[in-house]
Amino acid sequence: MTTQKIFWENPYLIECKATVTSIKGNKIKLDQTIFFAFSGGQESDQGTIGGINVISAVKQRDKESIIDIEYELEYELEHEPHFIVGEQVDVKINKERREKLRKLHSATHIVYYFVMETLGRLKIIGSNIAEEKARIDFLYGKPLNDVLPDIQSNVNRFLQENHAIITKEDEQKPDLRGWTCEEWKMPCGGTHPKSTGEIGNLELQRKNIGSGKERIEIRLMS
Repeated sequence: MTTQKIFWENPYLIECKATVTSIKGNKIKLDQTIFFAFSGGQESDQGTIGGINVISAVKQRDKESIIDIEYELEYELEHEPHFIVGEQVDVKINKERREKLRKLHSATHIVYYFVMETLGRLKIIGSNIAEEKARIDFLYGKPLNDVLPDIQSNVNRFLQENHAIITKEDEQKPDLRGWTCEEWKMPCGGTHPKSTGEIGNLELQRKNIGSGKERIEIRLMS
């Protein structure tokens, strides 16, 4: 049974009701969820299911798409799970964490495009969106110190212009998603704000992670 991903329909929801569809030890599946599981570099939400803390959220796939999300719950060893299949439970997530992840994920896409406009197309070798900061790692032979202030200024100017951010499903593959902002497009199944104005200003910092490799760390300033 495919888990309905309500976080795609409304990334601002912080609680919902869901029905338990599977139980294996301390791991359960639900018919629908607002609880994002790690994917595309974006870290998982934090929260509870039926009042019990979620330790991890893992996406399960078939050959072509994500069909389920399995949640591991923080049961004490001496207690058995008290849920039953078919039971309705409350799903709640940390509002502040979701808000930061939502903003930083779109911010990461936008920074990526401004870097490409400034330096040309570069090979991305890693990325991560966490609660306190995001990062992009790529191959580049020189330090970014000279160009990073201009990139930051241009990014923040673009954000304040309050451009619309659109996310929608792929017409051919409904379990895949796309992110669009002005002329920029990217495959993405993460959570995002509706406009760049929601993100506020960013601070960009360069990190050297090895010869021929550069990292840009991205932090929210407001």
